[in-house]
Amino acid sequence: MAKKGIVLMNLGSPDSTDVKDVKKYLNQFLMDERVIDKSYLARLLLVKGIIVPFRAPKSAEAYKTIWTKEGSPLVVLTKQLQSALQELVDTPIEIGMRYGNPTPKAAFDNLLKNSPDLEEVLAVPLYPHYAMSSYETAVEYTKEIHKENGYSFKLKFIKPFYNDVDYINALADRMRPYLDQEYDHILFSYHGVPGRHLMKTDKTGCHCLKVENCCEIASSAHAECYRHQCFETTRLVTEKLGVSKDKYSISFQSRLGKGWLEPFTDIRLEEMPKEGIKKLLILCPAFVSDCLETLEEIEERGRESFIEAGGEFYQMIPCINTIPSWVSTLKKWENEFVAGNDRMILKD
Repeated sequence: MAKKGIVLMNLGSPDSTDVKDVKKYLNQFLMDERVIDKSYLARLLLVKGIIVPFRAPKSAEAYKTIWTKEGSPLVVLTKQLQSALQELVDTPIEIGMRYGNPTPKAAFDNLLKNSPDLEEVLAVPLYPHYAMSSYETAVEYTKEIHKENGYSFKLKFIKPFYNDVDYINALADRMRPYLDQEYDHILFSYHGVPGRHLMKTDKTGCHCLKVENCCEIASSAHAECYRHQCFETTRLVTEKLGVSKDKYSISFQSRLGKGWLEPFTDIRLEEMPKEGIKKLLILCPAFVSDCLETLEEIEERGRESFIEAGGEFYQMIPCINTIPSWVSTLKKWENEFVAGNDRMILKD
């Protein structure tokens, strides 16, 4: 049997809450052409001349509110996921971050150190939905690292799993205990992206945001459409849980500038109490691991906004993190990879 390995890939985090480390992380993150899709010179001026100098100190303070003694929650939770999965499978597992540490190269080198005859690696981007600024950049960057370093092993990727039945079951398992309490509404808050990103990933060139109700009309564009995939995840998990359509809605958080997907989470949190929604459940299915965007933006600032606007009860449902059914889902994908089943493998 071929010697195989797995790399769990996540977004990443600064090495510490020091401003210098946050600046380093933000520069790497925001200089990514798939995150800010402007020319190199425009990106350089915008990121290093305006955004990072002003944002880094504020981000450092935000990270301090969620930092643990073990480090960044996202990195810690990804390591915990690695450990939980490794207990169930023999295939060696490493983790690699798109930005920051540990890098994909470190992950590959560690796999080779323990398995010099490594023949095949499965990279698992921990992003359920396809987006230029998350899944796509993780895949393309990892391909570049693989090519630049001349690794002889084959590299494969798990495809976006937004509608995979096992992922949906895991998300439902995470949500189910919170539905036993009294609530008025569930808000699915997905990470925002600029609308132009949807049009750039639309291979048909004529569907996304160009056809009325584009996400509801069948199209090959949906394979890379973040907005459609967010809607599908929401539809599938609410149907699984028996949540009626009038009890939930979708919004998009973390916007940076104009032209981003709407409605905006921060605005909806201020509006909902005025609409009679006083008891709110909120979750962030774009993330599998809790991080700055869930713990600080939604759990802390989101709660404050909702309560100040007249809300009475606010509960953030954590990400799937390391719940057993999510670990079992990854185990199933590992078993299929080892067996040569390409059901969940991204096709070239």
